[in-house]
Amino acid sequence: MRSAVNWLRPPVGHRLERSLLAILALAFAWAYWPTAVQLLSTWREQVDYSHGFLVVPLALLFLWLRQDSLPAVVAPDLVTGGLLLLASVVVRCVGLRYSFDSLDGYSLILWVAAMVALLRGRATLAWALPAILFLLFMVPLPFRVEQLLSMQLQRVATAVSCFLLQCLGQPAFAERTTIVLGVHELAVEQECSGLRMFVGTFALACAYLMVVRREVWEQVALLLAVVPIAIVANSLRIVVTGLLYQAWGDTEAVRRWSHDLAGLFMMPLCAALFALTLGYLARLVMREESMRLDEVVTRGKLDS
Repeated sequence: MRSAVNWLRPPVGHRLERSLLAILALAFAWAYWPTAVQLLSTWREQVDYSHGFLVVPLALLFLWLRQDSLPAVVAPDLVTGGLLLLASVVVRCVGLRYSFDSLDGYSLILWVAAMVALLRGRATLAWALPAILFLLFMVPLPFRVEQLLSMQLQRVATAVSCFLLQCLGQPAFAERTTIVLGVHELAVEQECSGLRMFVGTFALACAYLMVVRREVWEQVALLLAVVPIAIVANSLRIVVTGLLYQAWGDTEAVRRWSHDLAGLFMMPLCAALFALTLGYLARLVMREESMRLDEVVTRGKLDS
């Protein structure tokens, strides 16, 4: 079995070419140091993107799991690598020119793809492409996209949570993104919109589909299930918070739950709901094993 790090080795070629590629890699690594620092700061300070710490290790894990299919032929593709390198420079320049921070992160991913093509070729790039695309989850969403998603998720979470509280016999009604619950008011702020659950669950679904092979319709169903799973998980958090307010009032323990402790349980809850979805899909369709007649006869003789 080939080592998991074989794909990182530069191709056999002239020493000058390898030196130039090494210098180019070091230069771009130095250039992207501020980007890496900014990403680490975002993961640490913004709860919605705290999953970013897991993205790179998971991407490397995907490559290791797929090492048996690593192309053996090393044929550096200077054209594809050069075009990707040029694209990364253009994207980064546009991001810096218009203060578009997300583009800086996306250009880093383009640079990674360019290095793979320059060092190992197009076949290896195609092999590593799923893991490279998975790196998109480490980059914060563009501001306008984040705002649009947060607003929509806030409204839906408010409506669903209010409905669930009413089903539990609570005097709840919604005013925009605020739930009036008796003498208490629960404001579904942007931080509680469920964006973290949405992005995290979508990353979980993509990671699962990279590791486990599924039918196309199952892949589509799992990706479509991300939105309701995120909404249900976030709504359950709001409902539990509302019930705690009704039972114990506006106390320090209740506020600590709603702002700190509840967040620790959300991603495991999303993972559990995702597992339930997988179990449901597994029982929804019976899988049939097709066999040729000679295989049936042979198996029958072995059993007898």
